[in-house]
Amino acid sequence: QFSGLLGTVYRRGNLNFTRDGSTLISPVGNRISVFDLKNNKCETYPLATRLNIACVGLSPDGSLAILIDEEGAALLVSLIGKCVIHRFYFHKPVHSVSFSPDGKKFVITKDNIALMYHAPGKKREFNAFVLDKTYYGPYDETTCIDWTDDSKCFAVGSKDMSTWVFGAERWANLIYYSLGGHKDIIVACFFEENSLDLYTVSQDAALCVWQCDTELDGLKPMAPKDEAGEEKAEKDDEEFLEEPKGEEIHGKDNPSKQETRNKVKYSRVAKHFFNKEGDFNNLTSAAYHKKTHLLVTGFASGIFHLHELPDFNLIHSLSISDQRIASISINSSGDWIAFGCSGLGQLLVWEWQSESYVLKQQGHFNSMVSLAYSPDGQYVVTGGEDGKVKVWNTSSSFCFVTFTEHTSGVTAVTFTSTGYVILSASLDGTVRAFDLHRYRNFRTFTSPRPSQFSCLAVDSSGEIVSAGSQDSFEIFIWSMQSGRLLDVLAGHEGPISSLSFNPMKCVLASASWDKTVKLWDMLDSWRTKETLMLNSDVLVVAFRPDGKELAVAALNGQITFWDYENAVQVGSIEGKHDLQMGRKELDKITAKQAAKGKSFTTLCYSADGQSILAGGLSKFVCIYNVKEQILMKKFEISCNFSLDAMEEYLDRRKMTEFGSMALIDEGGGGEDGVAIPLPGVKRGDMSYRHFKPEIRVTCLQFSPTGRSWAATTTEGLLIYSLDSGLIFDPFELDIDVTPSNIRNTLHQKEYTMAIIMAFKLNEKKLIQEVIEAVPSSEIDVVCSSLPDLYVEKVLEFLASAFETSCHLEFYLIWAHKLLMLHGQKLKTRSVKLLPVIQFLQKSIQRHFEDVSKLCEWNIYNIKYALAISQQRGLKRLAEETPVDEDDLDSDSDYLM
Repeated sequence: QFSGLLGTVYRRGNLNFTRDGSTLISPVGNRISVFDLKNNKCETYPLATRLNIACVGLSPDGSLAILIDEEGAALLVSLIGKCVIHRFYFHKPVHSVSFSPDGKKFVITKDNIALMYHAPGKKREFNAFVLDKTYYGPYDETTCIDWTDDSKCFAVGSKDMSTWVFGAERWANLIYYSLGGHKDIIVACFFEENSLDLYTVSQDAALCVWQCDTELDGLKPMAPKDEAGEEKAEKDDEEFLEEPKGEEIHGKDNPSKQETRNKVKYSRVAKHFFNKEGDFNNLTSAAYHKKTHLLVTGFASGIFHLHELPDFNLIHSLSISDQRIASISINSSGDWIAFGCSGLGQLLVWEWQSESYVLKQQGHFNSMVSLAYSPDGQYVVTGGEDGKVKVWNTSSSFCFVTFTEHTSGVTAVTFTSTGYVILSASLDGTVRAFDLHRYRNFRTFTSPRPSQFSCLAVDSSGEIVSAGSQDSFEIFIWSMQSGRLLDVLAGHEGPISSLSFNPMKCVLASASWDKTVKLWDMLDSWRTKETLMLNSDVLVVAFRPDGKELAVAALNGQITFWDYENAVQVGSIEGKHDLQMGRKELDKITAKQAAKGKSFTTLCYSADGQSILAGGLSKFVCIYNVKEQILMKKFEISCNFSLDAMEEYLDRRKMTEFGSMALIDEGGGGEDGVAIPLPGVKRGDMSYRHFKPEIRVTCLQFSPTGRSWAATTTEGLLIYSLDSGLIFDPFELDIDVTPSNIRNTLHQKEYTMAIIMAFKLNEKKLIQEVIEAVPSSEIDVVCSSLPDLYVEKVLEFLASAFETSCHLEFYLIWAHKLLMLHGQKLKTRSVKLLPVIQFLQKSIQRHFEDVSKLCEWNIYNIKYALAISQQRGLKRLAEETPVDEDDLDSDSDYLM
């Protein structure tokens, strides 16, 4: 099951804070990530739109969200249940969406109209999107929305440089007309708190302050009219329309004086400019906090300003990046400001009063190429084409260190067996070693003549580092201790595509495009032990965790399995048909024909060695059973049609008599590009082009704990968890094993029997209830009487219980007794039990780090408190003790 998305924190769309102000919702491609800023955790919800998300609307109570993609397809999502409630299609791209403060309505803007819908309520509704009114007025596309605090009116900004104030209900003294005063596109409009006063901000960095002559309470409801005839005409029209229009309301561009008499009037009282030195960049986004009167504006150059309104006092002017700020959001208390930069995929949350970062995350702004799990499964390291090496925490989903020493794309990354050293190979001709204690690059391995390294491997001891070259066809061997080059292995006649060390023996396997896999013996002066011949170019090679089998994937789409000691092929899988390639937009051949030239480019054994994962230039990842050589499951890693090579068939709607519509470059009209490329236009990049990244899987890794696997893809770093909490999966179930019988056995203090029965039923809550009912004095006896089969199951349960339980000492006693009493027997099955033991180690290590930090902080506080109290005690003692003048004289004589 999809478990999480790492490596990408923001793509495009608007950011939203939840009502409590401590959680941030960020659109990531066609999914949403939720950042819990207080507990320092991130979660990506297991729901996805068909294309990249363009805008997100959050209900005032924070329970519902509307996700709208680039083409106007909407999902109504429950943020509590993390599921899709309703789907709706707006037929056109939507620019913004906003719920009313009372949660009863929401407005979307598309084309040059605003549509108001009844918001989905708490009760179950068949049709969640019921259109109430359609508002006409602007001549060009609408861009932004803001509501008054009492939900009576809303303002809509437009690309035609005008702003319109509309009523959610019909008001007798409010006619809808446009507010001008700007010379560029309206980026944002904001109502003042509990007022109809308005602020409008335009792209040319100008702010207009509009004052209204009427209070919110002064709006008069319109008297009901007999509109039966009109309604009938509307209903007749609706029969011929695709979607009902609701009530149509038309604004007036130039109302006459007679029409505006005794009506709500707006007057512009001020106009301010952000960049008085000159219009050197565009204003791209803005947010306003009504209670604190704080206006935050972001610019195309990465600069942002904080102003206090209505006086327009500058509080801060800072730069967070050199990229365009795409979205800004302020939390409910007005303390935290979130910024999203789509160019580099940056997400920042800034506390403006203390001038400190609450969150500062950035994904790889180019494709991710490789990944590796740490030995305990707690961290994942990724390398990207942007030359960065990032380390992610799997439990919080945050990147906590980035290494930027490489000057070219990173091609491979790996951890050493200790888990504290990361190695990375790059096309810049270096292999670098990074220390996770001090966060520094402490070793740099280079070759005698410059080579581009395409693959990397380190032996189980962590002493020998090897890297393969793609231009000189050689393998370089270094010593980790000294950093010296030990040997250069030559013999391949094509670029080295993959390297893998045997986890149990000192044997290195190297794969090459020359259709061979060579096995090198480290203990026997690096001689070629064996050469395995294949029918096609070899792309990837991987050893089984026990080191007894070798898997090889070749260009013809086959995966072959070898007994490397006897150089005998023991099996093969024909994977070409399972890869199921998608069709690119510009392909002139079918996806079926294109798949003939495709193959698996990455392989990975599961932690127990019984299954193998395979992926390549496709949206599918296949998992095979090695023994039976059959396909067990196919995972579709993405359903995002904003990526290329997703279509299976030719879409005739996108074909014209001149060819595919994808050939038409629309880059010139983009947000960053030139709107109308006329002579003399200096704004924007004339060479700017839009392109669709192709869906592909570049690297796969199984977690050493055996609970999850990860894939680096065009979408980001996807993690799939094997935990299936809702599935009833009993083990050796008898007719007598029922929850009531288990509780009766427990009541009779037959603890061992109760534990065995609970594991047979395999209900997690029941197992927890039984284990926690065992008195701590009885743990020793129960552990010694447990059968060997159930010792492994109890250890696995303890590892998962450590993740959530607060009974830390109790479970530690269980783990300690089990390992002490059954350690020797467990050692004989160490290969099979390794994932469980590593899962347990990961859980305990995480708690150890948390508790040790807390203890150190407490010790420091106690020492500080003692020092303060001692100082006060000495001071009080000095004040209370009477001082004799003769003693003072004798003391001064003594000092002399």
